[in-house]
Amino acid sequence: MKKLINLIKHHWILLSSIILIAITFLSLSPLEQLPPAPPGTDKTHHLIAYALLMLPTALRKPNHWILIGLLFIGYSGLIELIQPYVNRYGEWLDLLANTTGIVCGIIAARVLEFMISRKPDVN
Repeated sequence: MKKLINLIKHHWILLSSIILIAITFLSLSPLEQLPPAPPGTDKTHHLIAYALLMLPTALRKPNHWILIGLLFIGYSGLIELIQPYVNRYGEWLDLLANTTGIVCGIIAARVLEFMISRKPDVN
């Protein structure tokens, strides 16, 4: 577990960039027609995606890492504003789910760091 966390910390920019590109692609790929109303799990998908986006940054904690989290939230709001122009739903509740995901990513990083500090690495 400790090796994985260290790997994530070492490659946090690459991982965050890949996740951000994936979120952007999945959020802004034009659709031929609007899908039916999003199912109940839509908000869960938003939360998980943004928690995964924030996790590498929250583990590494570079200078101004909180500002990076705020930029991720702002970016998600921008995506919600653009989505109606690519035949998708732009919903403010998605922004809330994204923001909750950012917070969950920070909490998950703290929990992982606590677990690692309490448990010796066994190989």
